[in-house]
Amino acid sequence: MTGNVRTHASPFSFESYKEKNDEEYMNEDQLNHFKTILNNWKKELMHEVDRTVLHMQDEAANFPDPNDRATQESEFSLELRTRDRERRLIKKIEEALKDIESRDYGYCETCGIEIGIRRLEARPTATLCIDCKTLDEIRERQMG
Repeated sequence: MTGNVRTHASPFSFESYKEKNDEEYMNEDQLNHFKTILNNWKKELMHEVDRTVLHMQDEAANFPDPNDRATQESEFSLELRTRDRERRLIKKIEEALKDIESRDYGYCETCGIEIGIRRLEARPTATLCIDCKTLDEIRERQMG
């Protein structure tokens, strides 16, 4: 693929959406663009979950040495924490896909303005515009 390629937060790439002059925000083409991105991302994450389950089944062993057992348990724990983060991300992806279906996708849930195509390509599960997200982060830092 050509164009600006996504290289972080997901294991796949896509071509950046090329906006047309006087194009309505979150029109059918844009919604389909993000639907494809989100579905591909979800598919990749689900593949990783399946791979982890198979890996843990294949690698599970009852090591007689306590150090070996501890190492394996530590590795499994790390993998499970990673999969838990991915599970939460899958839930966010599913929520974003529902927003696409209801045509609420791409608008800030706090103030209602457009989140923007490039921000959504960088973070397809974004629900806040950059200003509201910045204020949210400032509040988080002040709270502790």
